[in-house]
Amino acid sequence: MDSEGGSYGLVKSATVKLSEIGEKTKQLGTAIKDPHQQRRIILVIVCVALLLDNMLYMVIVPIIPDYLADLEIEQAEHVHVIIHLNSSTNSTNQAKSNKDHLDVQIGVLFASKAILQLLVNPLSGTFIDRVGYDIPLLIGLTVMFISTCIFAFAENYATLFVARSLQGLGSAFADTSGIAMIADKYTEEAERSKALGIALAFISFGSLVAPPFGGILYEFAGKRVPFFVLASICLADGILLLTVIKPFSNKTRENMPVGTPIYRLMIDPYIAVVAAALTVCNIPLAFLEPTIANWMESTMHSTKWEMGLTWLPAFFPHVLGVYITVKLSSKYPNLQWFYGAIGMVIIGASSCTVPACKTFGQLIAPLCGICFGIALVDTALLPTLAFLVDVRHVSVYGSVYAIADISYSVAYAMGPIVAGQIVHNHGFVQLNLGMGLVNVLYAPALLLLRNVCQMKPSYSERDNLLEDAPQGLYDTIKMEERRGKKKEYRSAGNCLPVDENGFDPFKSQRSHLDESSCPEYS
Repeated sequence: MDSEGGSYGLVKSATVKLSEIGEKTKQLGTAIKDPHQQRRIILVIVCVALLLDNMLYMVIVPIIPDYLADLEIEQAEHVHVIIHLNSSTNSTNQAKSNKDHLDVQIGVLFASKAILQLLVNPLSGTFIDRVGYDIPLLIGLTVMFISTCIFAFAENYATLFVARSLQGLGSAFADTSGIAMIADKYTEEAERSKALGIALAFISFGSLVAPPFGGILYEFAGKRVPFFVLASICLADGILLLTVIKPFSNKTRENMPVGTPIYRLMIDPYIAVVAAALTVCNIPLAFLEPTIANWMESTMHSTKWEMGLTWLPAFFPHVLGVYITVKLSSKYPNLQWFYGAIGMVIIGASSCTVPACKTFGQLIAPLCGICFGIALVDTALLPTLAFLVDVRHVSVYGSVYAIADISYSVAYAMGPIVAGQIVHNHGFVQLNLGMGLVNVLYAPALLLLRNVCQMKPSYSERDNLLEDAPQGLYDTIKMEERRGKKKEYRSAGNCLPVDENGFDPFKSQRSHLDESSCPEYS
């Protein structure tokens, strides 16, 4: 009797559990269908993709130099060397030559990702504008997964180079489509700034946490384990993307508007100012990452763990900078250009103080200042790119964020190659002073954005042309319909036009018009 009662209790408990699982599954399905919940899930998918890309970019920093050095030793063991009387001198010269050769190999390997990303981005941006954001994001995650697996099993320099270059190809699709998807889903300026700020926090976390993550796992578990972990997360993110967005069943892309060609966006003076600012502000980080470890070792005799944890404390001021900029942007949206300019001044001042540091503790402060300034610039200017496209072009964001990705890639492609040459020829102090001066001198250029930022939000085409709430990528169709109606009104009345860039060239004369007879300003 007791056994029957126990069995009945087990069956009842299992039934309750199954019903709870079914209820949770039903709730998940409802959440996926709800637009607001789906938007949050998409933000999570994109943030994980950006986290993975930047972790894979930086996780090799403590692994590859040591691994390539071991490969050099193994190859040297198979070479028969004839010992001469001056063998000690020859050995010294050979060791120096091997070290220089290894440094060149490491620099080229590190830069190959950014170089290929730089070359592919113009094509990926146009592709994203044509097919939407979901399929390119899936392509990017797939290529990143393959690249990570190749990294895990690579046993020579050529295979590592292929894996690194493939990562650049995947990043050109995943990063650009992910950021563009956030800009498309979050159409309100305050929400967009917050969502892009969260994405930037994940980028920062991936970049700064990856070196200690990779170094610890490499030390205690071997070379393959860090890449297996990242590949597993990448696979899970891709499955979630297929489950939530279902890119191959999306029929709405047939009605997508045609975005502005990327070459036209590149010659837009306001977009060019923002793109150059993104490159300049990231130069200190891109140039210091490959050079600061050797400088720390030679000047302050830092230990391996100090060099490995150099950038980790800077994560917290970066997140603080993102938070402050998002809050200020929601309260004072017209001052985005000012936040970016302040960030560039902070970056410049911090870069100039790096060579004056004598201890590891002193070095943390300027590095935190650099990352804090980068957070201000990125968080202020990335949403501004989407806004510029909204008011001056067509609200399709693939190409404009491809330009942003190109800006980052320029800095990180030059970093591993150019920075070492500058340090070798001119010195570490001159490198930092030059980077700081460039940032401070470029900051006033953001004043050119002041007039555009004053248009927020009342002069936005979204607010002027749409009666309903904007729906992201596809609201451009509705804009065109409203523009057609406006042309009919213009032909019937004496209304002053607003030019194609969203500016009113006759603003001073507007007071003399009867606004009730002019639909353009009603």
